Amino acid sequence: MLAVRLSAFLQRRGIHYAWAIAAITFLAMLVTSAALGLPGALMQPLSREFGWSTTELSSIFAVRFALYGLLGPFAAVVLMRYGVSRVVALAAGVIATSLLLGQFMHSLGQAFALWGLTLGIGTGLTAMVLGAMVANRWFVQRKGLVMGLLAGSSATGQLVFLPLAAWLIEQYGWRWALVPVVAASVLVLVLVLLFMRDTPAALGLAPYGAAPDAPPAPSAPRPDWALPFRTLASAARVPTFWVLAGTFFICGLSTNGLVQTHFISLCADRGLGPVPAASVLSMMGIFDLVGTTLSGYLSDRFDNRKLLFWYYGLRGLSLFWLPHSDFTLMGLSLFAMFYGLDWIATVPPTVKLAAAEFGPERASVVFGWVFAAHQLGAATATYGAGLSRSILASYDPAVYAAGAACLLAATAVLLIRGRQRDPVVLAAKQA
Repeated sequence: MLAVRLSAFLQRRGIHYAWAIAAITFLAMLVTSAALGLPGALMQPLSREFGWSTTELSSIFAVRFALYGLLGPFAAVVLMRYGVSRVVALAAGVIATSLLLGQFMHSLGQAFALWGLTLGIGTGLTAMVLGAMVANRWFVQRKGLVMGLLAGSSATGQLVFLPLAAWLIEQYGWRWALVPVVAASVLVLVLVLLFMRDTPAALGLAPYGAAPDAPPAPSAPRPDWALPFRTLASAARVPTFWVLAGTFFICGLSTNGLVQTHFISLCADRGLGPVPAASVLSMMGIFDLVGTTLSGYLSDRFDNRKLLFWYYGLRGLSLFWLPHSDFTLMGLSLFAMFYGLDWIATVPPTVKLAAAEFGPERASVVFGWVFAAHQLGAATATYGAGLSRSILASYDPAVYAAGAACLLAATAVLLIRGRQRDPVVLAAKQA
């Protein structure tokens, strides 16, 4: 078995196989992010070729975001029942197929079926809950850092693919822009089948950072399909859940739904071409990869409520600044820096707060519901910003509304009780 050989090879060099699993997971989540973000670059070409309005295309992309989030709690069950490697391989195949078939679509109904429903389901199977599950199963130490790196894969996805997609659209047409993401999905499929394993025990290993004499983790009971609903019913009685879900709704509203989907079109309204606009998104991706990784490091050491306060507050201020940037290189660079640093930086503290409140055994499913709220926020902004553009001929109302919502989230997150039960955080504070 290639996975066994690679594990032995890495062990001889003092490297735990958990890092190989994290790297494959990073790539899988990167491709998912690229598949989710790519239609934002295609909005104007599709509108020109087929005559579809911004509102019609936004409704399709909103369905994709909603499915991506709503499948999160059930994705946790699917991953636990059928194994991470099988489910991620299936998801990569579905993503590649839906994008490939999209080259031949000619009607709005076909676009809805392929890039609304099918792509939403494929990406939903590898939602952010996958990163939380891998971090919880494979790591005892460095869990926050790993979650930060995996969350940062969304930044890397747009960093790698969006400028390339914009250039391919400009040079060869929108259909060629799908090819790199399809090829990357196939690569993920192969790597997962060859090297991904569900747990450290499958390779005779303990999780990274586990004590040598620690007993192996007991096998989790096979979950039933009612588990997400039972978990939701239990979590809904805890005020912390509603604060996390509400603030993460605003997180999705102010990131994926607004900027990732509409930024290139917003820049076009201000006279900035698709390639420079995609380059600004790429710049955000660089800062977000740094910011999210740093956020994972900080979440292991500081009060996660205070981290979220600063993340949401700075994001809100940067959104208020965006319409006044005049869309010059200097103005957009400032926006890309401040906005990009905390694009997905909210994920590690939110995961840590969920685990501290509900325990590691329920954290993945609870976070699945919190992430569902995130994607419902993204869907709301995707449709709402498109509607604003169609009716008012401007994205500005949507941008200001998202900025105000971020300031509200910054205040709301302080309502979470200060109690912190995470032993890693406690040990770091005592060190």
